[in-house]
Amino acid sequence: MDTKMDSPSEAPASGDKGFLVAAFYKFIALDDLEAWTHRLKSWAVSGNVRGTVLIAQEGINGTICGPEAGVRTFLGELRSHRYFADLGAKLSWSKAQGFNRFKARIKREIVTMGCPQVNPREVVGTYVAPRDWDALIRDPETLVVDTRNDFEFELGTFERAIDPLTKSFGEFPAWVERTLRPLIDKQKPKRLALFCTGGIRCEKATSFLLQAGFEGVHHLQGGILQYLEDVEPGQGSFHGECFVFDQRVAVNEHLAPGTAVMCHACRMPLRPSDLELAGYVEGVSCRHCVSMHTDERREGFAERERQVALAASRGEDHLAQGFSGAKTKTAPSAQPAPTPIAAV
Repeated sequence: MDTKMDSPSEAPASGDKGFLVAAFYKFIALDDLEAWTHRLKSWAVSGNVRGTVLIAQEGINGTICGPEAGVRTFLGELRSHRYFADLGAKLSWSKAQGFNRFKARIKREIVTMGCPQVNPREVVGTYVAPRDWDALIRDPETLVVDTRNDFEFELGTFERAIDPLTKSFGEFPAWVERTLRPLIDKQKPKRLALFCTGGIRCEKATSFLLQAGFEGVHHLQGGILQYLEDVEPGQGSFHGECFVFDQRVAVNEHLAPGTAVMCHACRMPLRPSDLELAGYVEGVSCRHCVSMHTDERREGFAERERQVALAASRGEDHLAQGFSGAKTKTAPSAQPAPTPIAAV
């Protein structure tokens, strides 16, 4: 089911526009995946569109960025096929192109859980609109679960949320059996409320729970990002920043770039306090990875940073300035890449 709440034909107003960003996903049975990758690449080339689109037998999941006409034509071509006639897209503007190239990849899953029996096309939890979410999770008889990874939880989450302490979404099913089921048996909540960044993980997580026999399963429609868009800043129950998979690293309650930065060596998000620790060397190491790399490897990271700085001084882009080279403490003016809103 497509959970997108925005109108797919309109994008937010922007002073100088720049690049149009579209994030989308849909669980739908697909076949002839090779043909789909060729179509997607052809549309991207024609419209000068870049980004990443994942195709699997369970559906599609992608974020693209490019000139407005190119992105709208790409979406139009996609919607011209009966599978995607009702495809929604989260649209926004970016002053910079956020991708080095276009990639269309065939995957086993469009969001990896590792449970082939789970089928969100057949069953998912009850959708909860962002403006109704706070009342649900503040009810003491609701158990609130953050389906994201531990580092995302650390940056920001909703009140009363449980952290599954997962490193990847594929660990979620094991956590359910090891921790969540015994917790429910003990507390006996009337309902479960799950959330993620943009909605796709919740669709699969709630489907998994329902197929595993859980009842009263709900999830936040459109994820945290839709919540931040719909709920007035300072009035909601989300605290901290929301991790996003681009150069902004995280966004605040205004959906503006937050204070977190990315370690270029291990790609883990860092809070301002992390930058003051002894193990932090910009682009080389942080508290997460300071003991993980050899001196030779760290010197390689340092050389990459020097090359990035040299390219910047010349007004040029450097390949390391993609997602793995996110905004840094010394480059606060760098234009962030767009957020894969529906892809997380």
